Amino acid sequence: MIFGIPTLIENENLEESFELCSGLRLNFIELNMNMPQYQVESLSKTDLLLDLKDKYHIGYTIHLDENLNVCDFNKSVADAYMETVKRTIHIAKEIDAPVINMHMNHGVHFTLPDKKVQLFEMYNQFYMDRIKAFRNMCENEIGTAKIKICIENTDGYKNYERRAVKYLLESEAFALTWDIGHCNSAGNVDEEFILQNEEHLAHFHIHDSLGNKDHMTLGTGEIDLEKRLSAAKRHNCRCVIETKTVQALKKSVGWLKVNGYM
Repeated sequence: MIFGIPTLIENENLEESFELCSGLRLNFIELNMNMPQYQVESLSKTDLLLDLKDKYHIGYTIHLDENLNVCDFNKSVADAYMETVKRTIHIAKEIDAPVINMHMNHGVHFTLPDKKVQLFEMYNQFYMDRIKAFRNMCENEIGTAKIKICIENTDGYKNYERRAVKYLLESEAFALTWDIGHCNSAGNVDEEFILQNEEHLAHFHIHDSLGNKDHMTLGTGEIDLEKRLSAAKRHNCRCVIETKTVQALKKSVGWLKVNGYM
């Protein structure tokens, strides 16, 4: 297993993240495109990213914006997200980032008196046509590069998302991220699906969880961490220690060392 850190709000600039990662003797930083300083316009200036990588001997993964919606009914919006992913793939090639992490977007639902209707389910042909176009674009842009677009579980896949993920995983360009904290806080509703597709695991987000609370320090919640980390080890996965504070990150690294994972 290879361990890395997320980009934390406490760190004002990227070099602070490198100093933290280096001090903890970890291997990579996951650049989070939810943050303004890590948008494609900034990340496209790859000279700085490469200089820091060479200086600290630490690599990268990339986390796409959680709002990413390549299936939006507004074609201009969907195309903008497609272009963002395309540019991110080019950045990943330049900085040798092997993982681009993404969420599935549930889309909009309508609440009726007796049920909720997910519009991506109702208009599933439109949805799957966009998913197919997304897969084709990613395959073409990645080419022979060793990059995986890893799909992360969040609060439980919808049925139409499971069908879409299965379709994406038929391509060598895609793999799975197992966020073990999100999985637990969602009642482990995605565990069976993930384990059915375990051969596609390439990336983990690790943090502890208790009930619906997650992003906790490792060892302070209820997750069977040994079981989860064994799966990561079986598939030689990269693991982001996805706590939200520097203190929790340091304590989690301590837990990993005490328990023989580092």
